Amino acid sequence: MRPLDLDPDQCLILLREKGETVRWQPVSPTLMRYLLGHAGQRHATEMGPLFRYRSGQPITYRRYDHLWVRIGEHLPWVHAQQISTHWLRHTTLTWVERNFGYAIARAYAGHSGNGGDVGTTATYVRATIHEVAAALAALTNEPHPLA
Repeated sequence: MRPLDLDPDQCLILLREKGETVRWQPVSPTLMRYLLGHAGQRHATEMGPLFRYRSGQPITYRRYDHLWVRIGEHLPWVHAQQISTHWLRHTTLTWVERNFGYAIARAYAGHSGNGGDVGTTATYVRATIHEVAAALAALTNEPHPLA
């Protein structure tokens, strides 16, 4: 993600995912403020990587793995429950599905429905970005400009 990929007015971030998929994802106003603050404090250029060390150097993928090890050292339950970025994604998507339905959970996750055997119903049920923003607003208990 780059600073250029942040839309603070609509609280959206542009995600580049596997399979060359690109999509806008709603984020909470709080997360947007922190992303913008981080970019400013770490002197990220508009086209350069957003996430950086204090020195201004871009963070590597390996850094994300190591962060969970460090968190687990300070919070033993994180280590014991094997909490990870993937675990957070799974838990969040489960909550969205239980509270807002399958179509909105698929859209929240960025699943296009173009691959895999997801059933015929997935062809017909689609969620809008506004519905995804409403789920995010309920999850974070923060209003979202698109909800």
